[in-house]
Amino acid sequence: MRILIIANSHKEWPFRIPDVDVVDARAYLTQPEFSEGRNVKVFNLCRSYKYQTVGYYVSLLAEARGHKPLPSITTLQDLRSQAMMRIVSEELEDLIQHSLGPIQSERFTLSIYFGRNLAKRYERLSLHLFNLFQSPLLRVQFKRYKKWVIRSVATIAASDVPEGHWPFVLDVARQYFEGRRGAQRKRARMRYDLAILHDPDEAEPPSEPEALKKFIRAAENLGVRAELITRDDYARIAEFDALFIRETTAVNHHTYRFARRASSEGLVVIDDPVSIVRCTNKVYLAELLSRHDIPTPKTIVIHRDNAEECLRELGLPLVLKRPDSSFSQGVVKVASRAELHTQLEQLFEDSDLLVAQEFLPTTFDWRIGILNRKPMYACKYFMAANHWQIVRTETNGDYRYGKSETIPVELAPRRAVSAALKAANLIGDGLYGVDVKESNKKFYVIEVNDNPNIDVGIEDAVLRDEIYNRIMEVFLDRIERSKAGIAAT
Repeated sequence: MRILIIANSHKEWPFRIPDVDVVDARAYLTQPEFSEGRNVKVFNLCRSYKYQTVGYYVSLLAEARGHKPLPSITTLQDLRSQAMMRIVSEELEDLIQHSLGPIQSERFTLSIYFGRNLAKRYERLSLHLFNLFQSPLLRVQFKRYKKWVIRSVATIAASDVPEGHWPFVLDVARQYFEGRRGAQRKRARMRYDLAILHDPDEAEPPSEPEALKKFIRAAENLGVRAELITRDDYARIAEFDALFIRETTAVNHHTYRFARRASSEGLVVIDDPVSIVRCTNKVYLAELLSRHDIPTPKTIVIHRDNAEECLRELGLPLVLKRPDSSFSQGVVKVASRAELHTQLEQLFEDSDLLVAQEFLPTTFDWRIGILNRKPMYACKYFMAANHWQIVRTETNGDYRYGKSETIPVELAPRRAVSAALKAANLIGDGLYGVDVKESNKKFYVIEVNDNPNIDVGIEDAVLRDEIYNRIMEVFLDRIERSKAGIAAT
């Protein structure tokens, strides 16, 4: 990939960085060698990005040429939107207050150069803001009211960098570009690039390290270079052809932002953002499954004014679920009226709606793995010892699991597989794990999970390496279809 730094004049970036070309903006806009170039990354450092200025047209034409500009037109529009200044995630809010807490003044300016700041204490905040507002050179204004808030975020030109900052800017720019070139050299032998988003510190990830290695090997056997990335690599998403999320997903979370960004950049994404939204909300799933006559345990959606209905409709014991519950968190079984009222008060603090479901006692749950609208594996997840769920959270935070048994999907109960497939197909064509209960010779869909576990010795116990190959083959097929302009089927 060719890398270009575009400035109003090449004199505004009078530095030499290996394998990086500095180009005048007007030359980039008008000379055929740039309009005909392919596989180009553009770093736009023009003096102004206002509508119809030279800087605006650099990013606009870069996108039209299939180049990858930083900042993009979308970023430029976001930076002009006051609404975007108010969209601060809980994580960013905590970072702002923690990083700026010791400052005594009422105002503070943060200069961000290629995701970095001169002061180490602001590095984490700088990287987060760079990932949110992707531009090589940024200036963020903060003001303290009762707490620190963002007043403005603006891109700046190379000419706006204070003279005393230039040694640092040059140093971080070299590090940034050298890292990119090193990654590109490693990719040279592969046809496509796949990013696997994971959290190395996650206690119970969807795939443990050995499984991730198997995904990487399976991809490389198909000519796809797979690279493990983390939340700090948000700004790099456009460098890849596909994104595979192997981290527990949630809507109000960076995993969803990664999926949205990758999808908007035209990458093949599993799990895609629509699947994340649909699967991570139990209220949505309850309504969807009911509307399509998919058998489920008797379920009602409750709020504070109708909470008593669950007793009349479901009896005791019953199960309460927070809409965004996952990994058995936010899911409780209640056996008495007093316990019900206590749990409702706690759960209603986080959500205006809850799901109440009849309790079906079973010794195990079926987990049917679905990929690309086809069943792939069938597992029995047995309940943890002396517990009603497959995983039990201990008081010290550790998890205790029941045993598991994986069988060929062809040998699993036909009605369980059929119900799981029908439910998953309502969500999309990605990778899903559908939980099914078997009670009194009937099968009930409990939920559809968008980010199912694929672990060594459990879900891969029957297919072994083939399960990793199949998933990577779907990625390869979708990437090739995308490159050829063929719609997914």
